[in-house]
Amino acid sequence: MTRTTAEDLLRELAPQVLGAVVRRYGDFGAAEDAVQEALTAAAIQWPRTGVPESPRAWLIQVAARRLTDQIRSESARRRREARIVLETPPEESVVPPPDEAPATGDDTLVLLFLCCHPALTRPSAIALTLRAVGGLTTAEIARAFLVPEATMAQRISRAKQSIKSSGLGFALPPPEARSASLGAVLHVLYLIFNEGYATSSGDAHQRVDLSSEAIRLARAAHALLPDSGEVSGLLALMLLTDARRAARAGPHGEIVPLDEQDRSRWDQAAISEGVRLVTDAMTRGAVSSYLLQAAIAAVHDEAPRAEDTDWPQIVALYGVLLRMADNPMVALNHAVAVAMARGPAEGLALLKNLDRDPRIREHHRLDAVRAHLLERSGDVEAALAHYEAAVEKTASVPERTYLRLKIARLRAR
Repeated sequence: MTRTTAEDLLRELAPQVLGAVVRRYGDFGAAEDAVQEALTAAAIQWPRTGVPESPRAWLIQVAARRLTDQIRSESARRRREARIVLETPPEESVVPPPDEAPATGDDTLVLLFLCCHPALTRPSAIALTLRAVGGLTTAEIARAFLVPEATMAQRISRAKQSIKSSGLGFALPPPEARSASLGAVLHVLYLIFNEGYATSSGDAHQRVDLSSEAIRLARAAHALLPDSGEVSGLLALMLLTDARRAARAGPHGEIVPLDEQDRSRWDQAAISEGVRLVTDAMTRGAVSSYLLQAAIAAVHDEAPRAEDTDWPQIVALYGVLLRMADNPMVALNHAVAVAMARGPAEGLALLKNLDRDPRIREHHRLDAVRAHLLERSGDVEAALAHYEAAVEKTASVPERTYLRLKIARLRAR
């Protein structure tokens, strides 16, 4: 078995093994450490000796033994301390042996709910989800979000401590709380995907490992909740958006905007799957913000050429989306769609409303969109000013390179 194949298998099994160990022992932090040790042991051993007949059972057994050894060691330490203080003879402490017959259920969904509990901060929930459910190392997560490994380790440690001190049991939330908790789970997966698809800072425009991991976890959630319109919508949105990945960068890594992409490079299998998910969820009357965003992505993906895009339909979908949620990014995208359907003047008029919104008025995308619409309307000087403002506000190196190229081309006219 190759090292890459072993790593893929371990990443897939990680949440199942952690779920089984947490369910058995109850201590999330200790269980997570034990599972990481088991995964490390497997990563070293399996490429040499081959994968055991039941890899999941092997990992659970190794992690359970590690945890049992830790419990015994801690118990012995406490007995020694007690003897010193009380000067009493030692008593044997019985540590229950691990159940050698591992549970057969998949605890991935329970683990997702636990890691994305609304009590955790958003950064903590993202980090813990990637570590515990995604199987990424602390170093990998730190690199993805451009923070020191020690900082990320502290963030994960605090998240695990929050779960421990909250007394949360390893079980799905009760029905009355499940909706809010599911919303937190999906939002975390959405954020992970977005950070991978369009990295907010640093040299890379895309982090395929993050976007692919978000899709994998969304698939797991969909397999466990196939009738959830929200889950179907999010998975569809990811697939329909990620389908364009190969065409989003030029030969030197430069950004290629949607209207200039080579659509023959789009992943038609992912598009077909995403459209099926959207159609099925719409048929069942399950309308959610994720599903509406997926429907918009489907309109883009099904257009053979950029000029064939059904912009009036996209405007209508964004209109519904705006009525569902007060989201400035949705309003910004709605303005772009209106500009494409009715002309740049109408789009620019809508942008004035966002100038008063503190959530977006300093975001580079507002300047970039305004510059693009001003360029289309023929106001070159104003367009240049806003392109330059956008360059100063973005932390993404590929974004800055793209915007500077736009500035150079506009000045060369």
